[in-house]
Amino acid sequence: MNTAEDKDLYSGLIRLHILHHAAQAPLFGLWMVEELRHHGYKMSTGTLYPILHGLERKGYLRSQVERQGKTSRRMYRATALGKRALKMALGKVRELFGELIKDQK
Repeated sequence: MNTAEDKDLYSGLIRLHILHHAAQAPLFGLWMVEELRHHGYKMSTGTLYPILHGLERKGYLRSQVERQGKTSRRMYRATALGKRALKMALGKVRELFGELIKDQK
């Protein structure tokens, strides 16, 4: 992301991206930062973790600390509410994508 305005524009897409991956498999913050970076979003863990915490407060994600050897990670998973919200958002994303593509022709 280049500017503060970009952050506002893409914040919903980032949340949907997180929810999408959390519905597929448990995730942890640093992995999600790398995944978003792979898609062109430049984000630090200091920016990502408040988003994860917000999604958890709203009931879309749940987390628990899991030990892996000597280290532990907070793993995030989509809740039933989060999966329903993602499914509903998918329809809206498809509709918007269709309009954006159609208008580019």
